[in-house]
Amino acid sequence: MHDETRIGVDVGGTFTDVALAVDDSLVTAKVPSTDPQHRGVLEGVHKACERAGIDPGEIDDFAHAMTVSVNALLERDGARTALVTTTGFRDVLEIGRQDRPDLYDLEAEKPDPLVPRELRFEIDERTTADGLERPVDEDDVRDLAATLRERNVEAVAVCLLHAYADPENERLVAETLREELEVPVSASHEVLAEFREFERTSTTTVDAYVRPAIDRYVGRLVDEADAAGMPAPRIMQANGGIADPETVREHAVTTTLSGPAAGVVGAAATVDDDDVAGLVTFDMGGTSSDVSLVRDGQAERTTDAEIDGLPIRTPMVDVNTVGAGGGSIAWVDAGGALRVGPESAGAEPGPACYGRGGTAPTVTDANVVLGYIGPETALGGEMTLDVEAARDALAGLADEAGLDGALEAARGVYRVANATMTRTIRSVTVERGHDPREFALVAFGGAGPMHAAALADALEVERVVVPRPGGVLSAFGLLAADESYDAVRTVGVELGTADRDEIETVYDDLVADVLADASDPDRARVERAADCRYAGQSFELTVPAGERFDAETVADRFHDAHERAYGYAMDETIEVVNLRATATVPGADPVVRHDGTGDAHVGAREAHFPGTDGTGSGSREATVYDRDRLEAGTTVSGPAILEQAESTTVVPPTWTGDVLADGTLVMTRAEVTDR
Repeated sequence: MHDETRIGVDVGGTFTDVALAVDDSLVTAKVPSTDPQHRGVLEGVHKACERAGIDPGEIDDFAHAMTVSVNALLERDGARTALVTTTGFRDVLEIGRQDRPDLYDLEAEKPDPLVPRELRFEIDERTTADGLERPVDEDDVRDLAATLRERNVEAVAVCLLHAYADPENERLVAETLREELEVPVSASHEVLAEFREFERTSTTTVDAYVRPAIDRYVGRLVDEADAAGMPAPRIMQANGGIADPETVREHAVTTTLSGPAAGVVGAAATVDDDDVAGLVTFDMGGTSSDVSLVRDGQAERTTDAEIDGLPIRTPMVDVNTVGAGGGSIAWVDAGGALRVGPESAGAEPGPACYGRGGTAPTVTDANVVLGYIGPETALGGEMTLDVEAARDALAGLADEAGLDGALEAARGVYRVANATMTRTIRSVTVERGHDPREFALVAFGGAGPMHAAALADALEVERVVVPRPGGVLSAFGLLAADESYDAVRTVGVELGTADRDEIETVYDDLVADVLADASDPDRARVERAADCRYAGQSFELTVPAGERFDAETVADRFHDAHERAYGYAMDETIEVVNLRATATVPGADPVVRHDGTGDAHVGAREAHFPGTDGTGSGSREATVYDRDRLEAGTTVSGPAILEQAESTTVVPPTWTGDVLADGTLVMTRAEVTDR
């Protein structure tokens, strides 16, 4: 009998990752992602349980991250959704903002709205920022319901003008439609009680658009888990916290980017950032690479996110994604330049080296040709590689690009992919006023540790950290995630003249909302915050508001935050735009031991590294280790390749790696005179 058994399962574009903690032991697994996703989830669970020698029915806690909602948005295959709005505001989704996708492209087009014009309906009512002006007629709503039924809509988004200030009309519309229709209805005052009409409408529409898919998927997974004797899955939200199935089925928009959020949570839980400015997390999977920041042990969050041109204003971990992963396809553009991504070979057929019929050259194929992944490497613990297929794919690319053979093409693909990811890291560090040299780079994902040292060289980062479960860190992060719920409301008052009692009344309502969702309100930690700006600005910064609202304290915090973000503060009136509350029920970080046997050397193979011969690239014999068998305290000198079932770590000639007590590998760059 085990004291505690917990499992985390993260579905990616190519692989589904599993981390199973049985007492203080960790078992991992990786299986190809499937369609439908729940089939791969259950396959991964059974595979991990088989390795651990337990039955799925012995699992005490099941946490899950998925891509259902983001896939629905990217592939535009969500529900047939209707939008109900105030007369005169039917086209808010289409008009959007004045900004252009590309400032200098005269033919640039914005993405099509999720709701076509024929499914956008107006209703006669009026609410101003000061409150209700003209009530809605309930008979009009019932007539509208009949029209929606005739149009065979599968979901409805209701977003009336200024419903954030007074939701009475919107509440009546939503409740009436729920009575009349048998489809989910998303109301903006429940999804995002915040001003800015376009963003509020977009976020509410996204929630409605993905709700049926989330409802079906989560419902099916709950049933499958119950049939296997497992507990219902708790779902990772984009804000970095997990929630029960019913909560995410009611608030589907919170599940966007749940997988990348789990990876950042896992990095924060496994890596200490006390002696650096923070962590740059770098998650390179099969389809994309995700970059984020962790400071003071907490993932950076944002409320200003966009997916495929669709604004989503719910709180989420601030993740920057680029289409460069192990499965990203390399190609030659019209000008003869070598490019990588964003198109991916996916799980089926996958890279050419998978031997599943794929012929397009990918980043993984390049890593095979460079020797970073060997013919004896078993991806996922069992998938052997076809090296010749990888060489043939790269040779074809070389012919098209005018390069000298497969090896030169592989070097080019590796450099181009690294350049793309380096730019992404600079966008979240240098472009935001952070010096990446003061951060540690945390690399994970199936391909991240292969590229991490090269990226660190380009960024002049001195330390790279690869957690022991790096190949499945998003799944591991699910085991470490807290339960978290957010609420927001627009108030729009000047800080200096704000009525403290009125502010506290709003906070009381927000706190009550988030605690109502918490599984254990008595254990919940509540944090209050305020979105502030200088009068005349069109953007806000979020600052802590404390347990009791104090205008002077909030002003000082805002001035400091503005100076950190933009380099200056102003002697201007401060406006409080939104009030926020977050309830967090702390989770328990998994404590796992690392039992390296010491018999880790498995051989050597030729690998190609940039700069090893002083002319740009060269080959060296790299020692190959089984990373799971490396003892704590071991120092590995490059060139070396550390293999695991779920990922491979490359230690270049100018780097060394030290194994910590929990199996984490810390790589540091040596002083060199020949590069």
